Amino acid sequence: MESFCKIRDVYRAITEFEAQFEKRYGLGLNEGSLLCALHEVGRLSSGDIAKQLNLSQSNASKVIRAAENKGLIQRSLGDDDKRQMYFSLTPEGERCLTQLHCCDIEVPAVLKQLL
Repeated sequence: MESFCKIRDVYRAITEFEAQFEKRYGLGLNEGSLLCALHEVGRLSSGDIAKQLNLSQSNASKVIRAAENKGLIQRSLGDDDKRQMYFSLTPEGERCLTQLHCCDIEVPAVLKQLL
């Protein structure tokens, strides 16, 4: 039971951090994670995004759509298979990523211990 209670505390802290992050930057943690993943790799398919972010395909599609609607990512057709879609950062997405400074947000104590 003690482990579960600690996990609950971590979950609460992440939820609190995400609320502050979203208020400050207008992005959810999954959207921010998507920007980081695309920055590191260059371009990813929706299936690769789901794997990178540890999301279901359905949830990955929602995150992709939200980031696209904000102009942070763009889609392009695959080189060999024109049915395949790939996603990459737009210049606005790159700019947004450079402005994400989590030090501007109070990190809950339980998370500080993990960093």
